[in-house]
Amino acid sequence: MNLARVRDERRKWLRWKNIAPLREMLQTLPELDTTCTFGDIVTIQAKTTPKQESQIYEVAKALRPWRKGPFQLPGTRIDSEWDSARKYNLLEPHFHLEGKKVADIGCNNGYYLFRMLTQKPARLVGFDPSPLFMTQFEFLDRYIRSGIVYELLGVEHLPFYEERFDVIFCLGVLYHRSDPVATLKALKKGLERGGTLYLDTFMIDGEEEIALTPAKTYSKIPNIYFIPTVKTLENWCLRAGFSEVEVLAIVKTTPHEQRKTEWITGQSLEDFLDPDNPEKTVEGYPAPKRLYIRATL
Repeated sequence: MNLARVRDERRKWLRWKNIAPLREMLQTLPELDTTCTFGDIVTIQAKTTPKQESQIYEVAKALRPWRKGPFQLPGTRIDSEWDSARKYNLLEPHFHLEGKKVADIGCNNGYYLFRMLTQKPARLVGFDPSPLFMTQFEFLDRYIRSGIVYELLGVEHLPFYEERFDVIFCLGVLYHRSDPVATLKALKKGLERGGTLYLDTFMIDGEEEIALTPAKTYSKIPNIYFIPTVKTLENWCLRAGFSEVEVLAIVKTTPHEQRKTEWITGQSLEDFLDPDNPEKTVEGYPAPKRLYIRATL
């Protein structure tokens, strides 16, 4: 695979008629002397005028929907659909990134990557094929100036990427892939020898080696293919070539973590659950529950 050619083709996506005007708006943003902190709320601080704050707000609003966050900018709090701090804080005690090469596959707007800066990794690379999410990242990084590399690439490009990583995060991606074992193999090929994968995915309860395969949608999401039991995910990882799989947590998704805010368009978790039985999705499947694992080579 010629990644240079893939990159050239995907850069053209930034000229799509729904994306190009947003990228032009980035050029209207004021220049600021900023300081940043990377706690639960990724915060950008600067001395600003009301006009500058209004400019920032208008660009942020145009970039909706904001799925990951939250972020605080001068005059603007982006209260994203997901309170991503919950996931990050759950995982952070389990990893040490200082001096390591790290990739986040499906990185969205870079919230997790920004949080990782505090651990002083040697290199941070985000992979996501969404031109909107890349534009959100560039909006934020205009002021954070993180040095993070953002690639309009997906997990399928990892085996051909120019470098290997010590640590890979793949959060909320696996269930979108029609071949989960092939996806795990691609993640493995992206790792250095002895590398570590942190992954979360939807799961179902049970001791059996089975997976739920939704007929059309799961929680109104059309591109959900396989939702495994713990044992099934472990088996997939072993088949993909990982030597050890450790379950870090199993967490039910709640409206405290995923909810509708003014920063998204459309529906959120409360619309995806059976109004008479929140233990079920609107399709009658078990309500969303996430399985977090660490897999090592």
